[in-house]
Amino acid sequence: MSKFKIFSIALLASAAVSQAQDLDQARKAIDAEQYEKAKSLLKSIIQTKSNGRASFLLGNIYLTQNIEDSAKISFDRGLSSEEGKINNIGLGQLELNSGNVAAAKSKFDAVTKDLKKKDVEEYIYIAKAYMNADKPDYKAAIEVLNKAKVANPTNAYIHLALGDAYYGEKNQNEAYSAYRSAYQSDSSLIRAKMQLGVLLKGAKAYRESIKAYDEVIAINKSYGPVYRELAETYYLWANNKPSTYTENIKKALDSYNEYMKLTDYSLTSRMRHADFLILARDYVALEAEANEMKKLDKVNPRILRYLGYSAYENGNTEAAITALNEFIAKGTKVIPGDYYYLGLALVKKSIGADGKTVDATMLKNGAAEIQKALNMEPVLANGLNEIGKKYFGQKLYDVSSAIFEAAISNPTSKNYLEDNVYYGLSVFTINRGKDAKTIDLVSLDKADKAMDNVITASPTYQEAYLYKARINSSLEKDEVMAATYQKYLDIVLPKGDEEIAKNKAKITESYNSIAAFYANTDKVKAKEFFSKTLALDPTNNYALESMKLLK
Repeated sequence: MSKFKIFSIALLASAAVSQAQDLDQARKAIDAEQYEKAKSLLKSIIQTKSNGRASFLLGNIYLTQNIEDSAKISFDRGLSSEEGKINNIGLGQLELNSGNVAAAKSKFDAVTKDLKKKDVEEYIYIAKAYMNADKPDYKAAIEVLNKAKVANPTNAYIHLALGDAYYGEKNQNEAYSAYRSAYQSDSSLIRAKMQLGVLLKGAKAYRESIKAYDEVIAINKSYGPVYRELAETYYLWANNKPSTYTENIKKALDSYNEYMKLTDYSLTSRMRHADFLILARDYVALEAEANEMKKLDKVNPRILRYLGYSAYENGNTEAAITALNEFIAKGTKVIPGDYYYLGLALVKKSIGADGKTVDATMLKNGAAEIQKALNMEPVLANGLNEIGKKYFGQKLYDVSSAIFEAAISNPTSKNYLEDNVYYGLSVFTINRGKDAKTIDLVSLDKADKAMDNVITASPTYQEAYLYKARINSSLEKDEVMAATYQKYLDIVLPKGDEEIAKNKAKITESYNSIAAFYANTDKVKAKEFFSKTLALDPTNNYALESMKLLK
């Protein structure tokens, strides 16, 4: 053999070893969520020599970053490379995302049909494709992984993936067993140990979860994902125990900043950070992050979402409306929060500079956007209570009624009963004193039904009867009005002198209203109720004058 051939073979062998090492480093970077580092390594491998596995891993990163067009290009390119068949798994996940389950299975079968018995990596990636699809299929993932487990029962990566699949299925016990087996099989697989803490987080055992993460940090303080999990755990703890909110939100944000330092500051990472800042309600930091993203990519539409949310929360209503209208107009993936924030911004803008006048058309448009958001994600109604009460306190009853009307469209909202009360009060206050030509009978009827909702859920809540009676007075439904005032009295009077003294004005209002109802049909009954008023309040002018007329 000539020296040239010897050198060529040696160089090829050296290149193969180098590629294998770079692939291993890329896998480690992916596990550490250092995606830009991994992409750089994989692109370097592909530029040196077309490599099917490198193309597959690169495509998977693009899928993780929701860049499907780049993912498909990478998978297609990898198909024709050495060991390129594995790219069918990535193409299969794209089929799953499109809802083509049969086409996806066909691509997965093309990968597995000629595999050797001990080859399990492909099965693991197929399982991950099922789990990472837009509509995850954890059962299918578990079925695939159990096949791999038969072939190689001690493989740590199979157990790790099984843990993820069982976790996705909300099977805590099986997930725990799988993660524990993964870590016992390979103690260098630190993600498996971290996931044991994630299970504790899911069980709301926040202290124990953080203790588990601290054990991971003691092993490797540079492992970025554990700080992301810490951030999410502190965030959940803060929200589930309000007394800890300030302290734990700060720890959550500090942990996420540490995660960013240990991963990368790419646009994709910054977007993940921005999503977390929205959860943590740190809108000053969100605006700063959005402006940093603009420097990296001036045309990415998602940045407009972050600018819109933060602008609204930071008091720049006009900028919020501009950013969110532009974002929605671009036709990208619009989420309920986009309509929600646009609606809130329009509602806020509907209020004039004097803080009193309201642009009815703009208010209606804002309420419509909020309702659009609630139709998509009803849980957003939970946040409207505080906003509606703020406007109610400012005596902007048109605005508060619009907010509360949207809120009560979700009967499972945590503030549903209180929102019904405020809606009814807002509508009643708007219409109080109006003449028959200008009164809004439709809204008053809705307000009456809102009070019925409260009474049905809480029959002993005495104020609901009072509000319902007042609303029916405005509706000129006098018989319902009188009967409801009587129900109010039936609840409040048996509570004794202290309660009667506290509610003296409301009780006399009830007596007088019932008496007025009877005045034209039953003078004896009318006098009886006016007498009750005067027994409680001898100087009550309305009762005194009415008694004179009834003689």
